[in-house]
Amino acid sequence: MQKIRLMIMATVGLMMAGSGKAQDSTHYFTLQQALEYGQQHNVQAKNALLDINLQQQVNREVTGTAYPQINGRAGVTDNLKLPKLFFPKGMDNFFGDKDAPPLAEDTYIPNLFSAPWSGMAGVSLSQLLFDGQVFTGLQARKTLIDYKKKASEVTFEQIRLNIAKIYYQLVLSKTQIALIDSNIALVQKNRNDTKIMYDNGFAEKLDIDKLDVQLANLGSQKNQVLNSVSNGYLGLKVLMGMPMKDQLVLTDALTDEQLKEGVIEAVSESDYSQRKDFQAALLGEKLGKLDLQRYQYSKIPSVGLSGSWDYMTQTNKMTKMFNGTAEWYPVSSISLNINIPIFNGFATNARIAQAKIKLQQTQNQIEALKLSINQERESSVNTFKSAITDMDYQKQNMKLAENVYQQTKKKYEMGTGSQIEIDNARVQLQSAQTNYYNALYNAVVAKVDFLKAIGKF
Repeated sequence: MQKIRLMIMATVGLMMAGSGKAQDSTHYFTLQQALEYGQQHNVQAKNALLDINLQQQVNREVTGTAYPQINGRAGVTDNLKLPKLFFPKGMDNFFGDKDAPPLAEDTYIPNLFSAPWSGMAGVSLSQLLFDGQVFTGLQARKTLIDYKKKASEVTFEQIRLNIAKIYYQLVLSKTQIALIDSNIALVQKNRNDTKIMYDNGFAEKLDIDKLDVQLANLGSQKNQVLNSVSNGYLGLKVLMGMPMKDQLVLTDALTDEQLKEGVIEAVSESDYSQRKDFQAALLGEKLGKLDLQRYQYSKIPSVGLSGSWDYMTQTNKMTKMFNGTAEWYPVSSISLNINIPIFNGFATNARIAQAKIKLQQTQNQIEALKLSINQERESSVNTFKSAITDMDYQKQNMKLAENVYQQTKKKYEMGTGSQIEIDNARVQLQSAQTNYYNALYNAVVAKVDFLKAIGKF
């Protein structure tokens, strides 16, 4: 019963849409429109798109390391304790003054090479000329974007798969409601006929009471189905990201013939590359190779160019630096820097080994995915064929049960049958109808799963 309640989902929305004026918030959706709406509004789908945007910003960050780095700088220094320069006894002419007398004793001279205040302002520029890890990062940018896009497609596919199944549940629930209404009509007609026979003395009041019980049970069953359908619409709205206050009307129909169209023919066209998860796995392998390359290139020397241009001053008063009386003089430099990795405790070798192991794991997962795809494809073919066969069988069985019921009723009306036989025939008919509905839904799920297995959904 739980399975049946989950499978039935369709008339309440249609009844609500037809019971008054359509409002602006009413959506009439084919399956394709429902899939497109869900892909745009489902939370997981929106986050998958944000993952792509996030990766684009990460790529910009990596690209930024390859561009020139320019920084401005400025500073003021208060030399609180100035160094003193030591001159030993007897040292003369240190300053080039021939008339200066020789020093009579050891002497410390303060403030010789520094002033109490100093300042500087300028810019520095650095440009990375080559770094193996940055070079690999630049190579990986497009692959990373492709991987995120493919991962988002895998997410979209799963969302679409779930939407399609629930959409078809709701569409098929119209069949469920129609079958219940048909049973109610049959029992009601039987009840009317039995009432006439009772009035003429050919039936008992007990026979009418039994039919009233059946009508009450069928009415209760229909009410439960309608409630499940209503909840099913709410569930579909959540999956699609649609506000609960909006009305949803499903416009697609589904027939046995549509279920059989173009599925078996697609078997010969299928291959691994059509599966989005397989495409994502191959991109993951490519990223693993780039990760290995990154650590291998880290053994190569890196080269960078740097330069600076500054203005500096020294003065005995800080105010002179800002009133224009201090003398500012330029200082500049340019340098080529080469960093040569020599030994880091075999850490780089360990990182390379780890990257190789991870790459092997990814490749093993790809092989396992191939086996899984093969199994999923073959299993889905078998399940679909079996579901179609069972659907055809249950449909024929339902028609046969309808004939049995009609013949049994005629016998009863002619006086050669009993009410018990009619009750048994109706129970068998209801069971056949339920089995047909279940088989129909199983065929829908089997088709959707098959198309997903071969990458055609």
